[in-house]
Amino acid sequence: MSVIEASSTAREGRLRRVGSVIAQLMRRPRSAFGMIVITIMVVFAVFAPWLMPHDPFKQTFDGLTLSGAPRPPDGEFLMGTDLLGRDLASRLILGTRTSLIIGVLANGIAVILGAGIGITAGYFGGWVAAILMRFTDLMMAFPALLLAIVLAAIFQPSLLIVALVIAMVNWVQMARVIYTETRSLAERDFIQVQRSIGSGTFRVLASHLLPHLLSSIVVFGTLGISTTVLLEATLSYLGVGVQPPMPSWGNIIYENQTYFSTAPWLVFIPGTAIVLLALAFNLVGDALRDILDPTLKGRH
Repeated sequence: MSVIEASSTAREGRLRRVGSVIAQLMRRPRSAFGMIVITIMVVFAVFAPWLMPHDPFKQTFDGLTLSGAPRPPDGEFLMGTDLLGRDLASRLILGTRTSLIIGVLANGIAVILGAGIGITAGYFGGWVAAILMRFTDLMMAFPALLLAIVLAAIFQPSLLIVALVIAMVNWVQMARVIYTETRSLAERDFIQVQRSIGSGTFRVLASHLLPHLLSSIVVFGTLGISTTVLLEATLSYLGVGVQPPMPSWGNIIYENQTYFSTAPWLVFIPGTAIVLLALAFNLVGDALRDILDPTLKGRH
């Protein structure tokens, strides 16, 4: 078999495994619900410019009632308007893109950073593990929300800065989990054999260690997106996250909270969107853990 044929066979095998995992997710009612919600949110985020019924930044002339209050949902404004007369549905759709971009980007950075530190500390051990894990413990000692608020207040908030701030407070859990698993794997016979025959560090990590950690990284990464979405909404609500007029589900709630008693949909609709997205990623992450972790198979 040629190198090209072997590569093609391996790629087809990976695609079949991915397809099998997706099929198993869709056979479970809870994870299927989560997949559907995530798909809908992704569609809103990707096609936001074409799905928004109005300009999300435009204060329309008839966007407020005669008394200056937000308009309730009607045929023209499907979810009503906000305190400035802007279409709430359009701002929610654009806010979906904001939440997903920050959630995925921040969690991706946190996963790469946490997994890198955990693997390095777990594989090399000794003083390397001592330094990296004590630094991880130090970061875990700070309340995540308080640390995120401080960091966001220091830097000028933007999509990238908010994502980086969230990543800086979310990588520690990943590092701890991967460190523990790497320490256990590093002592296994197949790793010791590779070391004894002179395999390079990169080869051992990439070809023998990382494949065994991949399922944990995928599961933890999926579950982590819900945390980053909630943290982004919290920071935006507190005024140190995404800055107006750019819509975020968190700052939409903050801007309209004064109308909670007279126009509760301005708070309930974005709040429901936050809960649904976080719940969807949690449901999919839990199902992935059951599917990918052999020790959990057959328990449900």
